Amino acid sequence: MEALEDYLDRKHQELELLNAALAKPSKLRRPGSVVEAIRQKFQLAAALKAEHALHEWTLTETAWTSARPHAGPFVFDYDYQRADLTVSGPSFYDFAGADDSPTIYTSSGMAAISALLLACVRVLGPAELVLWPGSYGETVEFVDRHARGLRRLTPDHPRLDCLPDSGQRRIVLLDSSTPFDTFAATLREQDPRLDLVIFDTTCFSNGSGRIRRVLSWARRWKLPVVLVRSHTKLDSLGLEYGRMGSAVFIGDRSVGEPGARMLQRLFAEMRDAVRLLGGAALPAHFPPFVGSKAYRVLTGRRIAAMLRNGRRAARCFADRLGRASGELHFAHGLYVTLLPPEPLDETGAKHVAAELSEDLTRAGMLLRHAGSFGFDFGATEWGYDQRRDRYLLRIAIPDLPTVLWDDTAHAVADWWLARFVPGSVGSPADPRPFAQSTPALG
Repeated sequence: MEALEDYLDRKHQELELLNAALAKPSKLRRPGSVVEAIRQKFQLAAALKAEHALHEWTLTETAWTSARPHAGPFVFDYDYQRADLTVSGPSFYDFAGADDSPTIYTSSGMAAISALLLACVRVLGPAELVLWPGSYGETVEFVDRHARGLRRLTPDHPRLDCLPDSGQRRIVLLDSSTPFDTFAATLREQDPRLDLVIFDTTCFSNGSGRIRRVLSWARRWKLPVVLVRSHTKLDSLGLEYGRMGSAVFIGDRSVGEPGARMLQRLFAEMRDAVRLLGGAALPAHFPPFVGSKAYRVLTGRRIAAMLRNGRRAARCFADRLGRASGELHFAHGLYVTLLPPEPLDETGAKHVAAELSEDLTRAGMLLRHAGSFGFDFGATEWGYDQRRDRYLLRIAIPDLPTVLWDDTAHAVADWWLARFVPGSVGSPADPRPFAQSTPALG
């Protein structure tokens, strides 16, 4: 468990890291509450963005000066409209060889995965794409609507070796948002017959041991890998500093000459796709505080706190809500889902998400209606469960002190029971208050 004072000390270190990236650092004080820590962090992010705009005033869509634009440790080269954008700087990832792996940066995570899939159609021709249930919904939608050279397979079992051999080339897209059992089963596959592994790492910390496990598994079986990622989520200390995505091409001597050639062709075709779709990254969206040892240590500690809170929330919901719980054990551990007893449409699920967050916000808790995750506050949002063919509610786990998040998770369970199980414990007539953690929030 992490006590409030330990949490505030850690947040002060995050604030100092952000402040040090300013040309003219502010005079900081240690935050006295969770709310103050969050407010200071967003204020520093705004100051960093404003300073970048003021100091890099020559930075336009046309590189009309000889100066090389930069953002912290990142240096950029490009001509008109960033169609040929090249980036020099540290990798967001923390594994051996990351800094030397060819990387294409894009304007979002979806820009990265869609450009890569279009490149796969060009390079591999007709191919099968294995997408496990639970994969990111917009990725599935893009494949079905725009990557028609790829035949999507969504097996109801996590076994590659049970798929019939069609004679076509085969890609597996391993998504960090799949359930844990599916993700783990893939890594137990022996000698998988695959031409390419695409690994969407968005929901894993950039230093996650599970990323290294996937790379080790692929290296063992000589499989080329491309890592795709949205950097909007976990790579800027919860700030959503700017929309950005990337694709990192992993293929050393172990993949052999054919595999290496394929990755080179994929890299070239993806760069063309990014150029033609106008999906190049914006230099202003590169966080200037990335890459240092302090950044990696603080990011790791932050994600560890969220994973700990996630495990505790999963136990709480399993014990108190039972069948109302949806998926509580995603591979990433950063959110859980709750299943309404009666089917809802998309509008109804959105309404429930907003109602829950509004009620608990009024009770003084740091739970907001926000369509993402990885924040320093909890977030509610609707979602769609492909396996159940149902709309449900997603609870994104925050980086909060343990006791405060425990109280919030129990308040969510109280609200859910009152909303969907009238007369149960947690109904409005129950003496247990939602706002038991309010005084600690400051």
